[in-house]
Amino acid sequence: MNAVNERTVLLTGCTGDIGVAYLKALTATGHNVVAVDLADGTAAVESVAGPGKAVFQRCDVTEDAELESAVRLAVDRFGGLDAVINNAAVYRGLGRKRPLEELTNDDWDLVLRVNVRGMWQVIKAALPALRERGGGRIVNIASSVARTAPPGFAHYVASKAAVEGLTRAAARELGRYGITVNSVSPGLVDDAATRALNDSGYVAAASAGRSLPRDMRPDDLVGAVLWLTGPDSGFVTGQTIVVDGGGVFV
Repeated sequence: MNAVNERTVLLTGCTGDIGVAYLKALTATGHNVVAVDLADGTAAVESVAGPGKAVFQRCDVTEDAELESAVRLAVDRFGGLDAVINNAAVYRGLGRKRPLEELTNDDWDLVLRVNVRGMWQVIKAALPALRERGGGRIVNIASSVARTAPPGFAHYVASKAAVEGLTRAAARELGRYGITVNSVSPGLVDDAATRALNDSGYVAAASAGRSLPRDMRPDDLVGAVLWLTGPDSGFVTGQTIVVDGGGVFV
């Protein structure tokens, strides 16, 4: 495992509030980052202060060729790839909450294609570079909704439960390469995406129901994600860490 100031991370979903928090924390701790998103991430990359470096590349996580290009960028620009943070997901674009019988086949196909199949495609694309390094870290971003199952988001709940299953399956298969695979399961984060889908009363109720009764911020996720991305978590794999202020216990 390389020293932090020699390590490179592929971060998907870099433009939202949570993705930007990961990006800034990674570069602040000396990691080099290839940041990818469907949206333009130029501003996010330009907002980092280092000492690590960051470069943005537009990428659809459901397109193999685009993912392979992002991995090549990591190798060509920074000399290799040490870790992946699988953060890209459909959430803000879900629209209004609807009973499961009102969801369409297209609704399900989009969410499962990006949130589950796309995550698998990212892992698959990164594997050759991680193996070339002699091992690495994969951190998949799940969600506490896999346990709380709030109504109106059946397809999203199912997708995030599948992320935990994929994490365990990948951990079992990739351990022989020295690659750990874990997931972080956030609670409801008070950010732009959450506010676009939920009213203030919903967010306040989520905050009040925590053992630590306050709003959850994107920065609250940074510690767990950085730990799982780094050398100190080398004997932890196949696990899900819930970061939600004690709303859900596992």
